[in-house]
Amino acid sequence: MVVVFGSINLDLVARVPSIPAPGETLAALGYETHPGGKGANQALAARLAGARVAMYGAVGRDAFAAPALANLAAAGVDLGGVMRVDGPTGVALVNVDRRGENAITVVAGANAQSRASQVPAERLGAGCTLLMQLETSVGEVAALADRARRSGARVLLNAAPGSPLPDALLANVDFLIVNETEAAAIAPGLSREAFMRHIGGRFGATVVMTLGAAGAVMSGNGDVAHEAPPSVDVIDTTGAGDAFAGTFAAAVDRSAAVREALAAAVHAGARACTHEGAQPIPR
Repeated sequence: MVVVFGSINLDLVARVPSIPAPGETLAALGYETHPGGKGANQALAARLAGARVAMYGAVGRDAFAAPALANLAAAGVDLGGVMRVDGPTGVALVNVDRRGENAITVVAGANAQSRASQVPAERLGAGCTLLMQLETSVGEVAALADRARRSGARVLLNAAPGSPLPDALLANVDFLIVNETEAAAIAPGLSREAFMRHIGGRFGATVVMTLGAAGAVMSGNGDVAHEAPPSVDVIDTTGAGDAFAGTFAAAVDRSAAVREALAAAVHAGARACTHEGAQPIPR
């Protein structure tokens, strides 16, 4: 089973001719709301990739909670571990330009109340793949990674949004998924190759780095692989990294070879760019 601990948001999306510059006001071309949050996006991606998935996080007791959870519920994600708390459901304010590029402001809301203790001991163990991100408290992420590692679970961390990370957290991670900006936040000044050697050598983690239109590269256990993406018509890049991470976790959970997991994840990330919003509609 894939256990996801992370954020659950409602995305408020404005279609704009270009990303606004500081001090600039633009008239939007359109507006939609979509379920989002890195945790929820990745949980849905893992479920659509065939994994059994349980989601742990928090939403408010407000009108945004139900639409934020709608796609997860429709896809059959176990939502029994999602708390309802006082305070607003998290939101993301998303500007998407004509090329599909985006600029995002995240308001944590209820996500700030998510706790590692929500995940019961029986969910963690050798049959568990734990997937986390950084839109909840880093302290709670670190605490859950430690519990999971001691219980024999696989630990995947998508270190997004980019942030410096404590060594104690990195020491409990089996797979670290980052883009180049996030890697620079963890270890400033290192090249791509040096970062991968540093994380692998010091912490023993397999590093998976997404490269946007260039696909992704992986380094771990003496193996290095690169996977190029298929050609797609880009509509919206929002959620592409989350589709990648969730699909990668689902592949690891079914004991796929790491190169197979990388290929599946790259293709899922590319497909995510072909629809609007961070989550596809479950079929």
